[in-house]
Amino acid sequence: MKTATVQARIEPKLKKDVEAILAKIGLSASEAISMYYSSIKLHKGIPFEAKVPNKGLRKAMRDAELGRNLHRVKNPDNLIEEILAQK
Repeated sequence: MKTATVQARIEPKLKKDVEAILAKIGLSASEAISMYYSSIKLHKGIPFEAKVPNKGLRKAMRDAELGRNLHRVKNPDNLIEEILAQK
């Protein structure tokens, strides 16, 4: 159960800019802060760099969500071979 509150004073423009980026990757500020804290605990330090996906990755993610341009395999054990055979 989440019961703790974190308060931080930051510049309003920074807050607005960061929340716009988080929205693009589908996270709220609270979710991002929880992820950040959990990751700091796990790695015992600042552990990662999160960025907005590039245009190609955003298209692939959107296509996957809509069920477009998907490749189905008959046997997951042969996935790599099937992918390489398409090239």
